[in-house]
Amino acid sequence: MVAVKIFGAGSIGNHLAHASQTRGWDVTIGDIDASALERTRSEIYPARYGQWDDGITLKDAREIFDEPADIVFIGTPPDSHMVIAMEALERAAPRILVIEKPLCGPDLAGCQTLLERCAQAGVFAAVGYNHTLGRNTRLAEALWHEHDIGPVVALSARTREHWGGIFRAHPWLAGPEDTYLGFAARGGGACGEHSHAINIWQHFAHLVGAGRVVDVSATLDMVRDGAALYDRACLLSLRTEEGLVGDVVQDVVTEPTEKSARIQGERGFIEWHVNLEPDADAVVFGRSGEAPETNRLPKTRPDDFKCEVDHLAEVLEHGGDGSPISLRRGLDTMMVIAAAFRSHESGRRIAIDWAAGYSPDALS
Repeated sequence: MVAVKIFGAGSIGNHLAHASQTRGWDVTIGDIDASALERTRSEIYPARYGQWDDGITLKDAREIFDEPADIVFIGTPPDSHMVIAMEALERAAPRILVIEKPLCGPDLAGCQTLLERCAQAGVFAAVGYNHTLGRNTRLAEALWHEHDIGPVVALSARTREHWGGIFRAHPWLAGPEDTYLGFAARGGGACGEHSHAINIWQHFAHLVGAGRVVDVSATLDMVRDGAALYDRACLLSLRTEEGLVGDVVQDVVTEPTEKSARIQGERGFIEWHVNLEPDADAVVFGRSGEAPETNRLPKTRPDDFKCEVDHLAEVLEHGGDGSPISLRRGLDTMMVIAAAFRSHESGRRIAIDWAAGYSPDALS
């Protein structure tokens, strides 16, 4: 049986535990806060999935580092990811290490070291940008390969979502100041927390052969709210190795939510949507001069995590070559996040030198 350890008993930890249980895996959730573990048992998990699952083991996170596991998930705040990941690799390296997004704060501290350590340990590492694994993404990829929409002339992505939904999922938090979400330097704010848009933009840029992002121009709407300091809106202009120019918009204020991306070709387009309806994702496809076709894909919130663990089951069996959630893909997204903050602070475009590794030295 596949053994799973999850660090963090918050919302993501519960989603990952449930998804892993649906595959019959042996799941342990660890947290340093006893009240968080009890909240998982008595409130979060039963409210979402009908009842508590006694097959899940709850422990103090400090007690599980030395326990062997096939898969380790890290679902704690971003500014704790690197410390936990390095200790997990040192004490009982798993076959797969999955770190929730964003990987870290915009200072990129520990990024290159983590990549090298995972390679040395022979561990497949990933970052939880699971929208790249959804049915809507697979359909968009299939439509791209099956239909000629001409050379791509524009690529856009949006994650515009009021973060009230996050706080409804974490009712024990009074607001942004109570968590990393209110601190851009800790991985919160629109640029970090809602970086699914940056990541899916990069995913589709790879799909169409545009390569990696090589320069970034950003405007961030920074807000101070008590002790909190975060960007409530993040506007990015990106250019890739092959010269494709596009844009990304992320915010924590838009309601109702918009999560979308659009590949615009000279002869048609592919439009990707998350939760276009409350119970469905969608992909819209159209050719010039023809009526667009909307493909509705029913989905529940747990499905986002089931597709993630299904993908990891395939990695366990066949390896992770080409995985869209690989650590390198997650690190690529972190480089854009870091460049965005550098661009906003300096008032100029920032170039990314990929040969310099995943560090601030790569930004100029």
